[in-house]
Amino acid sequence: MAQKGVQLGRETISCSICLDLLKDPVTIPCGHSFCMSCIKGHWDEEDQWKIYSCPQCRQTFAPRPVLVKNTMFAALVEQLRKTGLQAAPADHCYAGPEDVACDVCTGRKLKALKSCLVCLASYCENHLQFHYESTTFKKHKLVDPSKKLQENICSRHDEVMKMFCRTDQQSICYLCTVDEHKGHDTVSAAAERAERQRELEVSRQNIQQRIQDREKDVRLLQQKMKAINRSADKAVEDNEKIFTELIHLIQKRSSDVKQQIRSQQGTEVSRVKELQEKLEQEITELKKKDAELKQLSHIEDHVQFLHNYPSLSQLSASTDSSSINIRPVRYFEDVTAAVSELRDQLQDILMEKWTNISLTGTEVDVLLSEPEPKTRAEFLKYSREITLDPNTAHIKLLLSERNRKAERTRQQQSYSHHPDRFTDWYQVLSRESLTGRCYWEVEWRGREVYVAVAYKNIRAGNLDECVFGYNDKSWMLDCNTDSYRFCFNSISTPVSGPGSSRVGVYLDHRAGILSFYSVSETMTLLHRVQTTFTQPLYAGLSLYHYGDTAELSS
Repeated sequence: MAQKGVQLGRETISCSICLDLLKDPVTIPCGHSFCMSCIKGHWDEEDQWKIYSCPQCRQTFAPRPVLVKNTMFAALVEQLRKTGLQAAPADHCYAGPEDVACDVCTGRKLKALKSCLVCLASYCENHLQFHYESTTFKKHKLVDPSKKLQENICSRHDEVMKMFCRTDQQSICYLCTVDEHKGHDTVSAAAERAERQRELEVSRQNIQQRIQDREKDVRLLQQKMKAINRSADKAVEDNEKIFTELIHLIQKRSSDVKQQIRSQQGTEVSRVKELQEKLEQEITELKKKDAELKQLSHIEDHVQFLHNYPSLSQLSASTDSSSINIRPVRYFEDVTAAVSELRDQLQDILMEKWTNISLTGTEVDVLLSEPEPKTRAEFLKYSREITLDPNTAHIKLLLSERNRKAERTRQQQSYSHHPDRFTDWYQVLSRESLTGRCYWEVEWRGREVYVAVAYKNIRAGNLDECVFGYNDKSWMLDCNTDSYRFCFNSISTPVSGPGSSRVGVYLDHRAGILSFYSVSETMTLLHRVQTTFTQPLYAGLSLYHYGDTAELSS
């Protein structure tokens, strides 16, 4: 047990460069300790780059740290030396399959401590001593152990490659400079390394600066995320209160209407019961009178008949029952109609206000914006289910396919009156408002179809100003059998592109991008708009010739 403890202590105070007990031990800033001569030799090799590293953890230092002897380690090493224990090679000192072996060792080879770029050989601690002790090897270049030393030999001249050809961007030997690389821009490998090292340091500085910038951006996004979560949580809480109050108000009004109906029901039922009782009493009297008359009619004595006839009482006035019918009382129908109208108005208000709520929602400004789609598959990721609004359709536009298809007809449709309806132009808008990123396609047939987007208030202008593309509230692509044209604010622009019966529309509302594409096997851009949208947009269709059809699809 004691021997094991000594072994652990010896390894702890061994130099990881020479693998021997520390000689004049020094501790560098990262906390690792080495022989003073070992670490000096290591850093002497790094002098040309002015960046010094720890051979054990690879941490770098600049400027070169000042070395001071570690007196505590020195005392421990001296105590171990007095015990007579020397650093005999342990199993971990021998070279394994993944290690660089000493080229001089015979038998079981030790791990190489250094490789020499002049000798093109690797040496363990024992065989490396000549490079430290003999002046012959003073100018040899020692590096960390490497298995690739042969790559430093010129395959043509079998010489060490100490030069670099900038013309051909490859390492060469001296003989190459007077041979196939004669006249080329050549420098020493050390000079090229120094140049590349400077470039490397600039690149590292740029990378480190970008890392700092990105870390700063991440911190900002984290703060933004926290602010969003706090704001969203508060908004949810506040809106739950508001909707709860709204629900309670509707429930209160529902209760009031129910109570009002029941009250009126009681009044009407009481009136009906009163009339029913009068009628039943009249029936009883009539039956009694009928029995008396029947009895009188059976008297055979004429004198008796005439004598008793005047004594019969006259019939009472009949109850007026002309107002009795089996239809529901008009009052209840009126209440239901009023509530139904209120529901429709509330739906319209909620739809309009909800659009405003959606539009004014705060969007997170992220640092990296998503790229615009390129392929149809990428566009379809933003596809929207869009339907046409019957309340906006011209009376000669027939809607079908669950309000996704419009057809120009000669026959008028039986649409009810609505203030949003187009009356002078054969147009229709979508029911859904469009914000954010959206994509939809229009499959059209016939002679000419307008594919458009517009603000909801396009109906607010004069009749001539309501047509798609002829105002500042709509953007229109005219799809003809042999051509296209784009129109906005009465300015028409010819558009070239392959003819297709399918047109794709891409909208990035926040970025102000509106693009029209010809869709076939590939996506061909026909026209792109870059502007600022101030309101939600609605998809629009316009058909001017009988039989023209257009269908929304995604």
